[in-house]
Amino acid sequence: MITLTVELGARSYPIVIGSGLLGSSGLLDPYVVGRDVLIVTNELVAPLYLDPLQQLLGDCRVNTVTLPDGESTKTLETVNQVFDALVAHGYGRDCILLTLGGGVVGDIGGFAAASYQRGVDFIQVPTTLLAQVDSAVGGKTGVNHPGGKNLIGAFHQPRCVLSDTDSLKTLADRELSAGLAEVVKYGLIADAELISWLESEADAVLQRDPDHLHHVVRRCCEIKAAIVAADEREQGQRALLNLGHTFGHAIERCAGYGEWLHGEAVAAGIMMATTFSERLGRIEAADTKRVRDLLAKLRLPVDPPQVDPREFLAAMSLDKKVVAGEIRLVLLDALGSASVTADYPSHELVDLLSAQFIR
Repeated sequence: MITLTVELGARSYPIVIGSGLLGSSGLLDPYVVGRDVLIVTNELVAPLYLDPLQQLLGDCRVNTVTLPDGESTKTLETVNQVFDALVAHGYGRDCILLTLGGGVVGDIGGFAAASYQRGVDFIQVPTTLLAQVDSAVGGKTGVNHPGGKNLIGAFHQPRCVLSDTDSLKTLADRELSAGLAEVVKYGLIADAELISWLESEADAVLQRDPDHLHHVVRRCCEIKAAIVAADEREQGQRALLNLGHTFGHAIERCAGYGEWLHGEAVAAGIMMATTFSERLGRIEAADTKRVRDLLAKLRLPVDPPQVDPREFLAAMSLDKKVVAGEIRLVLLDALGSASVTADYPSHELVDLLSAQFIR
């Protein structure tokens, strides 16, 4: 077990990473201040991990909301189910929400915690690779809108993040690969050695070697913790964490939420951002090939679904990173280095989309 810290002054919190954490008595005691606890989980995760989590809570008054699985459920209507439970059980400001599941559960439960009685505490217990390496850390919470991904939400930091890497043993192969898209992202923006390591160790990662998975979760959380500590509300360098996401969110919206897993859309989006970086002369063709080969090796899509490029551009224009009508993109300067920019010829983006979608 190792503990990292997201340094945010009085709101700092630990990320605890290890094997068998859901069986570690007393681990949550320092972070559950009141005795009223609502666990937010989903129908796939609850049969696997709800009982051991409840046992960690001792004599707390515990209730549970079990949501349907899938990105298509990440809506205000679903958040209202959490509010209904909180109200029905008479929970006050001293309650705490525990989110047990992947990124969708974490985003929904975190947003409910941010909003209920103007903010109550919550703890993230992520059970997917994508959530453990990315979405459970950093305090971004929210839901989708028909007009765009994650358009409704709030920054609300958890009390702690508890990542039991044993939960990755039950993860579907497709979900494991989806999480690896975010791992590739971290390497591309901040750690070229991580990219090289993934290229040589991909098979062991896909085979779920415990040491390899622990390394992946630890390294990504180290990078994200440092970035969030420096830029909690995405006014500067935190935007680098969106590599591939402006393209990826548009893929999710155009394909229909839930048709592509978030990580799959991010993988195709990373490939589009990489291709655009090469088109603009920022990286070499050999770099683009390395990224494509690595994503394919990790069993991730490298091409977006075929949609109308005009619809796709419209979806990109609704992205949260648009400023003064300009679509800001995270583009590569090298493998391991990236920057955020809107300084590119607009016709180049149109040409890229035409090349991707008109074949």
